[in-house]
Amino acid sequence: MKTRRRPYAEQRPQDLGGGVWSVPVPIPGSPLGYTLVYAVESPKGPVLVDAGWNHPEAWQALSGGLATLGIDVSTVRGVVVTHFHPDHAGLAGQVREASGAWIAMHENDAAMVRLMHDFAGDEHTAFQSDMLRRAGADPSEARAASGERPAPPAVPDRELRDGDLVDLPGRKLRAVHTPGHTPGHICLHLEDADRLFTGDHVLPDITPHIGIYPYDREDVDPLGDFLESLERVGELGTLDALPAHEWIFPDVAARAAEIRHHHEEKLDSLLALLAGQPEPQTIWEVAAMMTWNKPWDTLPPMLRGMAAGEAAAHLRTLEARGRIRRLPEVELVRFQALDS
Repeated sequence: MKTRRRPYAEQRPQDLGGGVWSVPVPIPGSPLGYTLVYAVESPKGPVLVDAGWNHPEAWQALSGGLATLGIDVSTVRGVVVTHFHPDHAGLAGQVREASGAWIAMHENDAAMVRLMHDFAGDEHTAFQSDMLRRAGADPSEARAASGERPAPPAVPDRELRDGDLVDLPGRKLRAVHTPGHTPGHICLHLEDADRLFTGDHVLPDITPHIGIYPYDREDVDPLGDFLESLERVGELGTLDALPAHEWIFPDVAARAAEIRHHHEEKLDSLLALLAGQPEPQTIWEVAAMMTWNKPWDTLPPMLRGMAAGEAAAHLRTLEARGRIRRLPEVELVRFQALDS
């Protein structure tokens, strides 16, 4: 079954067959429009895949949408979260309050959620401002790009690892660790139905944000992880994909290959850009040279910050591959292409 992207106002809860339903849950103020929350049937109550943004309108859409499908939110057995971002994990705590459901996510994202709860708002702002400054943003832009942090999601009750089966009696729903978009992102393979809940890992038309935070970390390579995860998902075969945004589509392997190709082209273009510069470039300067869906000069400060995070992730992958080097400077991070 395949559906096309439509405005949220035109979306409706759907019975997808095989004991799986989808409920569109709005994301206030986001161009994505909505998160597709899925419910999977079991003899002991449905399990949700993701929950949506923590907002009264979103809660009404989730609980009301489930009700139109004959599911009372109080009967939900559990919520398995593909990753910790607020449009996926935000309402998990409220579902738990309404039903006593457990919340599960990968152990790496569970650690991130605990860190967010321990990190005060003013500490977060200072952290972001310093990160942006080291990347090359001027102080005023660094402050403007920091933005406000949404409230952290609920701390999960259960932690998953790659290959674990979700507590879904009578069915086989297996966690597939697919880091990149977040350290603990998971896809969920419904093995008894040849379906894959892809979260934000594989989307039918757009590609997920792959950033690195802080921008100048040398101990991780999220884009490299993402590319490896795409290859792994491709090895699962021509499964039907049930993503968290846009629409349902067939053959997740083919789309995963397209996304890998897109990023490899982006890496090649970035390397050529750096090779054409007479001087080493800061992350901010690199981001300003790259192609985005809008011209750099028109991007609001917060989106510039996200673009810089994505530029940093691509730079880090090129560095890990030995194609560029970072200069050993303290105040600003700069990169330079190496002779091929």
